[in-house]
Amino acid sequence: MGERRWRTAGSALWRIIVVWAVSTLTLLALAGALPDFRLQSEDGESITRTAITAAWGAGAFGLLSALVWPLVVRAFLLVPALVLGLLVFFLNGSLLLLALRLIPDGGGAAAPETAVVVAAVMSAVASATSTALAVRDDNAYRRRLSRLATRRRRRGGPGGANGAGAPPGTVFLQLDGVGHAVLVQAVEDGLMPTVARWLGSSHRLTRWRTDWSSQTGASQLGILHGSNHDVPGFRWYEKDTGRIMVSNRPASAVELQRRAVRRTRDAGLLSLDGASRGNLFTGGADQLALVLSVAARRGRANRSRAGYFAYFSDPANAVRTAVSFVAEVAREIGQSVRSRLRGDEPRTGRGGLYPLIRAFATVVERDVVVAAVMGDMLAGRTTVYADLVAYDEVAHHSGPHSRDAAKVLERIDRSLALIAKVAEHAPRTYRIVLLSDHGQSPGETFDGAYGLTLKDLVRAGCGLPVSRRAGRTKSGAEARDAARHALLGALHRPMGEDGAPEQPADGPSEPVVLASGNLGLISFPGLPGRPSREQIDRRHPALLHTLASHPGIGFLLVRSERHGSVVLGRDASGTVELPVDPLDDSGPLAVFGPGTADAIRRTDSFPHVADIMVNSMHDPVTGRVHAFEAQIGSHGGLGGEQSYPFLLSPYELSVPVADGTELVGAEQVHTVLQRWLDECRGEPFAPQVPLGPVEDPRSPGRPEEAFPVTGRVVQDKSE
Repeated sequence: MGERRWRTAGSALWRIIVVWAVSTLTLLALAGALPDFRLQSEDGESITRTAITAAWGAGAFGLLSALVWPLVVRAFLLVPALVLGLLVFFLNGSLLLLALRLIPDGGGAAAPETAVVVAAVMSAVASATSTALAVRDDNAYRRRLSRLATRRRRRGGPGGANGAGAPPGTVFLQLDGVGHAVLVQAVEDGLMPTVARWLGSSHRLTRWRTDWSSQTGASQLGILHGSNHDVPGFRWYEKDTGRIMVSNRPASAVELQRRAVRRTRDAGLLSLDGASRGNLFTGGADQLALVLSVAARRGRANRSRAGYFAYFSDPANAVRTAVSFVAEVAREIGQSVRSRLRGDEPRTGRGGLYPLIRAFATVVERDVVVAAVMGDMLAGRTTVYADLVAYDEVAHHSGPHSRDAAKVLERIDRSLALIAKVAEHAPRTYRIVLLSDHGQSPGETFDGAYGLTLKDLVRAGCGLPVSRRAGRTKSGAEARDAARHALLGALHRPMGEDGAPEQPADGPSEPVVLASGNLGLISFPGLPGRPSREQIDRRHPALLHTLASHPGIGFLLVRSERHGSVVLGRDASGTVELPVDPLDDSGPLAVFGPGTADAIRRTDSFPHVADIMVNSMHDPVTGRVHAFEAQIGSHGGLGGEQSYPFLLSPYELSVPVADGTELVGAEQVHTVLQRWLDECRGEPFAPQVPLGPVEDPRSPGRPEEAFPVTGRVVQDKSE
């Protein structure tokens, strides 16, 4: 034992000396190449003296990076993540200037902007040298990766039981937006060799079907917390509170998680020694990083961005990620320009802040989440659930089958390979499960195809003013004419008790029109409860016909006084009305595939289902849909690949569903994952059964809980 310790200490000392020497040579080379950086006094010095000055500078910079950097990063935890990434260069340059001041006799000097460049190069070279020295030393490789776990244990206490006798741990890696068909194609094209190796030897692939709301908010809530009841879309209007819920906003996420926990009476999938990384919801985990539902908590220790500390406390990591961030911004700008020059269609806007948003999703979020997962594994955490969002973000704007998205899948596969490598050094065996929350369906936007948004069409159908551009389109003109003629007809027949067209007690109000991919949700704040088709017809006689007959719309869901809820769609005979109770997957729903009628019936039962639910058209031959927001790869409704994500599980775990049975809905996926965790712990599986609707009094209207509708509602096109 003593000999091993001496050998380990000697190896560590040797690596320090080599890294110091390489850093010294790098400093000398930079001093010779950069005019505003010097390691000699103005009178000149000998080569030996200059080399000693460089050694002093390299040593001081290394010590400051190791000792001061973690404290500086912790002090900046309250800075927004995007800003923190950009501050990396400034902070590193400041440390170099301080290191130069610590050199005896003041031999070193640099201009501030030069110091930033020198510091970045020094950190990158030191990191590369250290990694190269550890390549052939498994213990050194493991120690380097386990620093993240050590820091996390210091903050949060010891992890779960670990060691040779511990039961296997489980790592769930969610590849956001990667559909079953996309994964299979990527494997066949050689883009994901790690996944291909698993498929060929150790894992089984299962396709599952989402609920009507095929988006991360609904799917991940169901997967992590066992219930996504009353989540009709990515964003929706709630009449009882007058607020708009948006799944990717902290206030809405914490409320959705609260409702799910209240309904299931269960903390979540990760409640037993779990870690939640990069997710919308905690899943009941104690260890959190980049979790949206805790982002609005007060206090530095509870903020989701505190998870950045474990990663950015290593200056080499910070510099590498910052450089990659800048490179990704340049890559997106270049890809966007090439797409425009090639005349790619469909195409959507990729300017403004989007290059920065993409770089954050594909670089910063990926690096932080992957590092956190590695730390969890090396700490022996029992269960980890992490979301990698890079593909979903790029596919929205470049297309799910684009070359840009394919490149992202290649980089994701490299991250999976790294995680698998770390699993070999973890203190317990890990079973890695890959899954996705939804897929994406391609297609031109509704606005691009018809020259007006869904909101424009609704306003035109209601006889309300629309933009001049929308009014000049064929759809807009037809809708306005229909509304005008219908209103003139309504004025000649009594509708209310006084013989006038029916109006709500508080006077007319504009409809709230929200988009969730190719799913639209229309609500009338001025009509209490869920108005019937008959009420809507009396108020806006042309609206439902305008929507149901539009070629870009597949079907509507609305309540009827005569038949209960009904689906309005089109067949060869024209517009048809189909009661929901006996509804099947034929007629206008046939193109959306099996299970469509069941998905509609389930959503129809939600307390906060919109007054009118609108699903876009779907072409079963091309797989196209029309998103109601600015996305050429979309999800959120029914139609095509968006409804079919995947589950890739090790053979050691039981089969997800029996042969010939389809896995349907996020809540069923939660049941499968919970069964697997029980199997790993050696416990009998007790399926969780939601207790049904629970009296759910709304908490007092705190401003951070959701978003009140005050005045005009502006469609939010970011997801």
